[in-house]
Amino acid sequence: MNESIRKLTGANMDIDLASPACSIAWAQQECPWNEAKGTDAHRCAVKNISLCPYFCGVEYPDTLLCSYPHPNPLASA
Repeated sequence: MNESIRKLTGANMDIDLASPACSIAWAQQECPWNEAKGTDAHRCAVKNISLCPYFCGVEYPDTLLCSYPHPNPLASA
């Protein structure tokens, strides 16, 4: 795997990744983009709407692959 891609555990890909203010029943790592910017506005995947430009996929069972702050190595030019 590309070393610029990090693995974030606790992703639920049927919904937006929860903001820190949300109460969820499982452990979930924070979005590194939100963490760096001090916000909760960024979402990794919004069903039927969008994918974050840093979104690199999902690994079993619920691990989100993220390239932030590096360019997405999987994005087409």
